[in-house]
Amino acid sequence: MEHPGTAAGRRAGVIAEIVAIGSELLTPYRQDTNSLYLTGQLNRLGVNVVFKTIVGDSHDDLVDAANAALSRTDIVVFMGGLGPTEDDVTREAVAEALGLELRRDAEIVAGIERRFAAHGWKMAPNNLKQADVIAGAVVLANANGTAPGQWISGKFEGREKIVMLLPGPPHELKALFEQQCVERLRARLPQQFISSRELKIAGLGESACDARVAPIYKRYPDIQTTILAGAGEIQLHLKTRGSSLQSAQDRVDELVNEIERELGDCVFSDNGDSMEQIVGYFLQMRNATLAVAESCTGGLLAERITSVSGSSRYFVGGTVVYSNQLKTTLADVPAPLIDQYGAVSKEVAAALAEGTRRRCQASLGLAVTGIAGPGGGSPEKPVGLVFHALASDGGTEVVERRFAGDRARIRWFASQQALDMVRRKLV
Repeated sequence: MEHPGTAAGRRAGVIAEIVAIGSELLTPYRQDTNSLYLTGQLNRLGVNVVFKTIVGDSHDDLVDAANAALSRTDIVVFMGGLGPTEDDVTREAVAEALGLELRRDAEIVAGIERRFAAHGWKMAPNNLKQADVIAGAVVLANANGTAPGQWISGKFEGREKIVMLLPGPPHELKALFEQQCVERLRARLPQQFISSRELKIAGLGESACDARVAPIYKRYPDIQTTILAGAGEIQLHLKTRGSSLQSAQDRVDELVNEIERELGDCVFSDNGDSMEQIVGYFLQMRNATLAVAESCTGGLLAERITSVSGSSRYFVGGTVVYSNQLKTTLADVPAPLIDQYGAVSKEVAAALAEGTRRRCQASLGLAVTGIAGPGGGSPEKPVGLVFHALASDGGTEVVERRFAGDRARIRWFASQQALDMVRRKLV
């Protein structure tokens, strides 16, 4: 959920909308990644993207989307729909929304013909529509394709607007934007800078976290605060503008410091780093090593740890001890202990952590055993029950947790809790 502080705080300065065009983007099989790139580029220019719209290859729907975007933002970027086929209708729809005519540019036609001839191909008649230019638009040369972009600036319903039409293929869009649009935007925009920070929080639910930090961020109406519930973590995204990058950064840092004072060690990252990265930092700082014994996570914990470059400096290794026999053979868990308490128990979790620490000669031994489901649960030990244990020179700590959700979610949450035990121990 997003907390802009005040509407004025969110709307201050130049705002933009990105309109991604293509019916394929409305299926489960294709994603719009161009808007992520453009958002980063616009943010660097001090422009806040406040809307993103995806619209299919329908002329009428695109006219409606264009009218909506033009009515509520200062900059509108249309991506895609500039090809030669019947369903490429961006030029026509945007021209209609702006109330402007299209004209066919003879120079563009000649350029497309030369491009085809250079490859020994004959240009199809439908390629001619790629030379249609909205009246008053600046043509943006596309070095990587046949569809040029277009830049339109002027008043729309009494307000100054900038409209860009960009090709959809990412390699064409990125090159064209950087070569043709960045400097044009910089010349027209007031000097503004956007700074952002991302805090990651463990051990608190979304509502509990917001209850504690809302009184703080509400005192900063100029900072846009967005709270997201992730898998085993809460993310706080903070963003603001300033007349200089330093002033914007200082303002965000001030809020970050207040939130960190309130939440303490629940904040495990203030720069977007993952839990496994943070655990790696602390292990190296403490000159410590780690070994793991996994049951219900099935190697996920080791995979996350080793996904970090340089993890060989602190991660010794470990075992996936799924069967009771391997718990005894590879991690020295006494068979009578398993018989008495069951494989999913605090006693077995502690023995797993101690056994793997001893076997691997590591500073810390970390163990996970639980019931990930969907079967295997009982009233006494339901699906989602997980025991985590961390063994060290100072003894063994065991934590019991119950996670909701499907098998994949339970396994991920179990790995997150395990890593967080290591982090808190080292902190």
